[in-house]
Amino acid sequence: MKLVLRALLGLAAALAAAGAAAGAEVRVAVAANFTEPAQEIARGFEAATGHRAVLSFGSSGQFYAQIANGAPFEVFLSADRERPQKAEAQGLAVAGTRFTYATGRLVLWSRTPGLVTGQSTLARGGFDKLAIADPKTAPYGLAAVETLRKLGLHRRLSPKLVQGASIAQTYQFASTGAAELGFVALSQVAGTRGGSRWVVPASLHSPIEQQAVLLKPGADDPAARAFLAYLKGPQARAVIRRYGYEAD
Repeated sequence: MKLVLRALLGLAAALAAAGAAAGAEVRVAVAANFTEPAQEIARGFEAATGHRAVLSFGSSGQFYAQIANGAPFEVFLSADRERPQKAEAQGLAVAGTRFTYATGRLVLWSRTPGLVTGQSTLARGGFDKLAIADPKTAPYGLAAVETLRKLGLHRRLSPKLVQGASIAQTYQFASTGAAELGFVALSQVAGTRGGSRWVVPASLHSPIEQQAVLLKPGADDPAARAFLAYLKGPQARAVIRRYGYEAD
């Protein structure tokens, strides 16, 4: 009888542990350009593993500052490679866990049909406001500035630039008409009909290599490691490509 009772208690403990593991949460800091794919990936992750990804969205630079100051994120999905590298070098992330999860594309976009016809739209300058993300904190903003400089238009168009704190705010400026057009992430308009756009050639700016890394608070969290493993898997990669990113 005692053996049976012990077996039942052991089984109950095992089931409780499994249930706790299945219901675990992982806190993920996500670059704003990756909002929609991250939400879709999080749903697939929960369905596949039982774990839940709690997502926060913002600019990569702002997230890095928060992480450096002790914010309890467990996974960082940055819009660049520099900040995950820096986190790793400064002991804020777990060495050997950093990888590229997507390569982003920059697009010049307007909600107005026919307004954007290519780089000639910028050269003509027939607009009052051009939205970009803050190049100091948002990699897509830096790519926008690099593009303007490469085209020899940065000085001329600087008075017309309106900066968003993140690429999400930049898209909001352009989508509401607060700015006639804006440099946004292709992922933000991949499913949008209407308007006009020009996908900026990758040769006009540095690669937008978006990297993920496991942060120290998630080092011993199976759910955090499971999320990164899922992000590398075929289901997540299919979602990433569907939103206009390149994914190996």
